[in-house]
Amino acid sequence: MIGFLGIKLDMTQIFNDQGLAIPITVIKVGECFITQIKKHNTDGYNSVQIGYYDNWNSSKKINNSIKGHLKKANIFDKNIKIFREFRLESNNIKSLELGEKIPLSFLQVGDKLNVIGYSIGKGFAGYQKRHNFSRGPMSHGSKNHRLPGSIGAGTTPGRVYPGKKMAGHLGNRKTTIKNLEIVLIDIEKNVIGVKGSVPGKTGNLISIYK
Repeated sequence: MIGFLGIKLDMTQIFNDQGLAIPITVIKVGECFITQIKKHNTDGYNSVQIGYYDNWNSSKKINNSIKGHLKKANIFDKNIKIFREFRLESNNIKSLELGEKIPLSFLQVGDKLNVIGYSIGKGFAGYQKRHNFSRGPMSHGSKNHRLPGSIGAGTTPGRVYPGKKMAGHLGNRKTTIKNLEIVLIDIEKNVIGVKGSVPGKTGNLISIYK
């Protein structure tokens, strides 16, 4: 299926027919345009490149190479700067046209989506917060409260192994959450609501696909 690009708006809740509260994440989808179509006989595989249009992109932020790329799709009036590529079957590509706007009608309530985004960056974090280490005793003269403990042998091999869990940068990693159910669609406002959480904070750019 063709994917979408969107912005995480906020989290809220809705009530179903049984009166149960369902936590949802509201996502502003698109506008998304088809900016390139790749076919197996010319490119070696079948895929569709999607361009995400947002009002904050001005023409001054778009370089000439991207402008030429958009001109081929006959959407040079759209200041598109963000692109994503999605693999497709050959049968699905035949019905697509270059420069076409992707309608939200591709999605239906009850569909399961995979959402890709960057998690919230939390800066430099210690051992307990980053790796869920247990702390040492807090009384009786213990001086090991939140220390890492031993990080390797003294003489052999005489070094710290790569990949050792230590303090460092936490968050801001590409994260995928699968099988989020669509529980709300507003075609007029280009907004969908998915059951559960989505990576990142409000305003985060995310990719959506089945």
